[in-house]
Amino acid sequence: MSVQRKVKWAVLGAANIAVRKVIPGMQAGEMCEIVAIASRSLPKAESAAEHLRIPHAYGSYEALLADSHVEAIYNPLPNHLHVPWSIKAAEAGKHVLCEKPVALSVAEARTLQTARDKNEVLIGEAFMVRTHPQWVRTRGLIRSGRIGDLKAISGVFSYFNRDSTNIRNIEEWGGGGLMDIGCYPINTSRFIFDEEPARVIALIERDPDFKTDRLASAILDFPSGQATFTCSTQIVPYQRMQFLGTKGRIEIAIPFNAPPDRQTHIFIDDGRDVFGSGVTTETFPVCDQYTIQGDAFSKAIRGEGQVPVPLEDSIANMAVIEALFRSAKSNQWERP
Repeated sequence: MSVQRKVKWAVLGAANIAVRKVIPGMQAGEMCEIVAIASRSLPKAESAAEHLRIPHAYGSYEALLADSHVEAIYNPLPNHLHVPWSIKAAEAGKHVLCEKPVALSVAEARTLQTARDKNEVLIGEAFMVRTHPQWVRTRGLIRSGRIGDLKAISGVFSYFNRDSTNIRNIEEWGGGGLMDIGCYPINTSRFIFDEEPARVIALIERDPDFKTDRLASAILDFPSGQATFTCSTQIVPYQRMQFLGTKGRIEIAIPFNAPPDRQTHIFIDDGRDVFGSGVTTETFPVCDQYTIQGDAFSKAIRGEGQVPVPLEDSIANMAVIEALFRSAKSNQWERP
């Protein structure tokens, strides 16, 4: 593959997820060349650039967006900065891959959609799980009827973090569990059912100090079945997704933080008994979901395929999140 086919990417900010996970993943791909990184602290940008062998470092986001060599921006900034800086990137003629949640509300996400269309760029949300082989395979198995008719999805996603300075615990910056991790079981349930929920209901417990949602449980009522999940920022770290059909069950062992350095597994149960006699395991080779995501988005930029998670999907996901917050206040079912 010639170097010219690679998309020239730049990164807004030196966030942990970018420096530790996404940039190394993208650098390992066939279609991504990371050419610049910016931080509001030039020394921080220079340190990240040196560590990750990125040729250019900028001390402001504006300077990076003015770089004519940059074709696409990866935006891992705090949640409340996703839309403002993604719009600025679009206005600079750059394509944008933005971390989730792409916005703080449906209305805000629609302003990003307007900017995308006006500036004729591609913008997508970084739900990297959508392109991981374990999710592609699970969706294919369910569509093929392997577990009969899919009727129920059940998920858990949690970690423990009471650091008052962490952006996930700052309410006005879009912190809290639903925005940070609850968005994953919502997104993947919509992905697997291939439908939108008609109504949703939620229970939410808030941290007494931070006021962020620290424990949330939800039911999503789809035309074909139901999805339930619990997410929390203050319980034991854990994640699992289960898909239950009329004839069998599929379980994804590490559905969201799939490791880049070890194999992943899904378990397919034919339901013959509760002891697991009918369980078979499918193992997936070592891969980096950030590499796959970056290459898929880059191919879309080159006109080969679609943006994996376009803004239309992001808006539908945000509508569910908004409805869950409304439900927790109204104590009633709410329509997204």
